[in-house]
Amino acid sequence: MNRYITTLKGASVVARDTMAFVLKRPEGFLFIPGQHIDVELINPEKTDAEGAIRTFSIASAAIEPDLMVATRMRDTAFKNVIRTLPPGAEIMIDGPYGDMILQSNTERPAVFLAGGIGIAPFRSIAVEAARKKLPHTIFLFYSNRAPEDAPFLNEMRELERENPRYRIICTMTGSNNGKTSWQGETGYITKEMILRYCSDIPSPVYYLAGPPEMVSAMHTMLLYTMGVSEDDIRIEEFSGY
Repeated sequence: MNRYITTLKGASVVARDTMAFVLKRPEGFLFIPGQHIDVELINPEKTDAEGAIRTFSIASAAIEPDLMVATRMRDTAFKNVIRTLPPGAEIMIDGPYGDMILQSNTERPAVFLAGGIGIAPFRSIAVEAARKKLPHTIFLFYSNRAPEDAPFLNEMRELERENPRYRIICTMTGSNNGKTSWQGETGYITKEMILRYCSDIPSPVYYLAGPPEMVSAMHTMLLYTMGVSEDDIRIEEFSGY
């Protein structure tokens, strides 16, 4: 088992009801962007039926010095405890795991379909691609209720300046209820929206991450509405939201 004891370096709010936690990267810990880890609280002051372990995508890029995970903050013992941990608190991590990583064939574009906190693995991949100047063409479709609900929104948009092979298409499903005005796409990600931006790209590989209901709907759409082969779809293996 790849278990490490590390320490919390800090935490911050990255969207409404969403926090990011920065962990010291253990010596020798290697991962591929898109992978995930199990995070275990050590002797938490309270627990519940859901236990003291959660699975999170690694939101930091492999070339960044620390590890970062992000999560929606629900009223559970785990999240109430981790929210209040001081810097320096010890945490156990196990991993990395998962194979939702960027395909090796650089001639095939990658199309990311992300909802909410499902952006975490795609932040890891997109930052890595930009900093290492990878040759992959990447389209990121990013769906949220409103701009204030979208973790890392500004950072993901700024990456377009850094990487000419990367494009982000943001859409808001309930922007009229948000506090921030929105001039971009609205509504759910659909076949028509994808084709509006990707109709002329050859043989893309699709990656899905987000709330389970969204991932299921996108998977069905790709298979039965767009005729995408199951072999060309990568899905995050867990729903830690």
